[in-house]
Amino acid sequence: MGAPWSAGVGLGGGVLRSLQIGTLELEAGGELPSVTMAFECWGTLNAEGTNAVLIQHALTGSTHVSRGESEEDGWWEGLVGPGEAIDTTKYFVLAANMLGGCYGSTGPSSIADDGAPYGSRFPFVTIRDSVAAEARLADLLGITFWHAVVGGSMGGARALEWAVTFPERVQRCAVVASCAASTAEQIAFSQAQVLAIRQDPAFAGGDYYDGAAPTAGLGLARRIAHITYRSESEMEQRFGRSVQPGENPLSHGRLRPAASNSFAERYQVESYLDHQARKLVGRFDANSYIAITEALMSHDVTRGRGTLEQALARTEGVEFLIAAVNSDRLYFPSQSHELAAALPGDVEVHRIDSAIGHDGFLTEVATVGKLLRESFFTD
Repeated sequence: MGAPWSAGVGLGGGVLRSLQIGTLELEAGGELPSVTMAFECWGTLNAEGTNAVLIQHALTGSTHVSRGESEEDGWWEGLVGPGEAIDTTKYFVLAANMLGGCYGSTGPSSIADDGAPYGSRFPFVTIRDSVAAEARLADLLGITFWHAVVGGSMGGARALEWAVTFPERVQRCAVVASCAASTAEQIAFSQAQVLAIRQDPAFAGGDYYDGAAPTAGLGLARRIAHITYRSESEMEQRFGRSVQPGENPLSHGRLRPAASNSFAERYQVESYLDHQARKLVGRFDANSYIAITEALMSHDVTRGRGTLEQALARTEGVEFLIAAVNSDRLYFPSQSHELAAALPGDVEVHRIDSAIGHDGFLTEVATVGKLLRESFFTD
C-alpha cells in the first residue's frame, strides 16, 4: 500500500493519528487481528521517504514527544522541533504508541471483534512484536528507511531491536539508558510490579472494564518502579527523613489507611511516591502496564540469534550512539558498556551526568540533545 498522504506534505505536529496495519502474527504464537497503531508526527516527509526519525517512548510514555500544535508539553520537550537537536524543518519525526499500550495502539483495553474489550484475552506480546508492527506502520507511511531510531529505557530496547531486526532500514540508532537484554534484577523488579496489579481484588483476572479499576495495585506498581527510576542519593538529598507537613509518622494515625491507598501520616518521600502513583493511575491502564512490562521482561536481542556478538554482527553498517546515566541503578552504565563492546566497530559509551538516576535520560534534555546533534544531526 502507498502512503496515506503525499510525500512533501506536512501534517502538523503533536496530533494523535492512527492507521490499521492488518493482522499481526506474534513471536510467541497466535496473532492479533485488525491491529491499530497510533502515532504522532512532526515535520514533512521528503519525496524519497529518507528523512524520517523514529522516537521510541519508555514504559508508560506516549506518542507525545513534543508539543507541536498541541498545548501540552511533550515528554522530551525541547528535543524535537524547529531549530532543536532533531530539527523538524529538516526531518520528519514519528513516535508510535507501543503495541499493547493504552494511548491508541491495540492493547488490552481495545475492543475485540466480539465487541468487548480484550482484557484477559489480550495475548502476550514482545518487544519484537511491537517493532514488527512499527515496521508495518512505516511501510504504510511510505518511509523507506530511518535516518535515525532514538529511544531511552524501554524505548532504547525497541530502538536496538529495530537495528538488529531491520538493519537495512536503520542508518543510525541511539540507545540511551538501556541494554541488550533485560537482566535478572530488572525482571525481578518487573515481576513485583506485575504481581502488585494482579493481586489487587479489583483486577478481576484482567476483566475489570465494567467495574472498578485496580487502582491500588497499579499505584503500588508505580511506586516500586519509581524507586528504581531515581537514585538513592537524590531521594536522600531531596527528602531525607523529613515528614510531610502537618503529618506525624509516629502517631497512631499512621495505622489508618488513607483514601489514596497510602497512610494518613507520612514521611515526605512517601507523599512523593503517593503523588507519582496518583498521576499514573489517572492516565494509564493496568492491563497495558502488565502487557508492556512483560514485553520488556522478554527483551533479549540474542534470542534465536546466537551470542551477543553474533546477534549484533547483523548491524554492521548501522551507526550507533550509546549513552548511559552515571547514577542509573536500573540500567547500570556497565550494561551500556557491555552492549557497546559487542557492537561491530569501535563504539563509545557517552555519559549523561545526572544525580537523579535512571530518569536522567528524560530530565537532561540539553545533554541528550547535544549528543544527538553532534552524532546524528550535524548537517
